[in-house]
Amino acid sequence: MSKLFVVMGKSATGKDSIFKKLKETAALGLKSVIGYTTRPIRNGETEGIEYYFVNEEKLNELKRNNKVIEHRAYHTIHGIWNYFTADDGQIDLSRSNYIMIGTLVTYEQIRNYFGEKSVVPIYIEVEDGLRLERALHREQSQENPKYAEMCRRYLADEEDFSEENLNKLNITKRYENKDIEICLNKIIKDIKQACGEE
Repeated sequence: MSKLFVVMGKSATGKDSIFKKLKETAALGLKSVIGYTTRPIRNGETEGIEYYFVNEEKLNELKRNNKVIEHRAYHTIHGIWNYFTADDGQIDLSRSNYIMIGTLVTYEQIRNYFGEKSVVPIYIEVEDGLRLERALHREQSQENPKYAEMCRRYLADEEDFSEENLNKLNITKRYENKDIEICLNKIIKDIKQACGEE
């Protein structure tokens, strides 16, 4: 049985970097699942790499055709930003192992769609002070920094990724990203084990 690994964590935990490195690790042979979003593209992002950047019209079209597997909407100071995963032919668990990035809501809905035995959480965490420092540094590198949105996201994560919510979904394994190489090695070992390679 193939697996779908969902990388998640609060903002600025390094989950995007870890996701990229895991999908580039040839020994794992993971196919990536690209999500969709209606938020603006950030500096350094590429269409079809981090996300497919679409408008609400495209989201509504996919909904009408029953192609949305999971969907989250965030009320930001810039309007509503949607994030979702579509049944667009990317995932075939009879053929490959996959990796994607998301939130707890993503994980729960994906798990409900594909089944608990097929979906494996990879939860990344970082001490809150370091996380805030990283978030600020990332925002400062943007052409038009959105500090208010950074703060909103930071505070929202405290609620979204509360211990209660993690426990509700039986997410007990945590990967501390203080040193990315150490963190990656632990994750790679566990992915190989979950895929029956160790």
